[in-house]
Amino acid sequence: MPTFTVHAPPPKKGETTSAPERFVFVRDGFYAWAFVLAPLWLLWRRLWLAFLGYILASAALGVILAFLGMSPPMQLLASLVVGVMVGFEASTLWRWTLTRRGWQMLGFMVGDDREAAEQRFFSAWTKRASESPAAPVAPTPQHGAAVRRGPPSPSDVIGLFPEPELKR
Repeated sequence: MPTFTVHAPPPKKGETTSAPERFVFVRDGFYAWAFVLAPLWLLWRRLWLAFLGYILASAALGVILAFLGMSPPMQLLASLVVGVMVGFEASTLWRWTLTRRGWQMLGFMVGDDREAAEQRFFSAWTKRASESPAAPVAPTPQHGAAVRRGPPSPSDVIGLFPEPELKR
């Protein structure tokens, strides 16, 4: 089942929170259109820095392969490998751009498709919002530091070995 990350844009001027209609759901996995038409997909999603990096990396790869005297089929294979990498990393590039623009990741959601993930997210979101804030909140646990009883002994072992300095 596909996993989606939910991102909220920064609030517009005069707003305290972002409108839920503007939330973006980014699916994990392979993006076929990013593989087939990487530059157009990057431009469509307005991933300007990723587009610039793709153009520079593709040009550098082409120059290096031409300098090394690789045959055109090998150059095509290298371009396909770059396309596959873009297809697999498209969601990561998209999330990175959203984070860089100030979007906040609200969480993960699992669903058969984006619509199902949206329904699950918003039903859980409205359920959380409808809960009364007057409900008792569990106290934050207080953790103390580990206490050592006595000075360290030569038989103290950290790790997977049963005895320190044991000869094999």
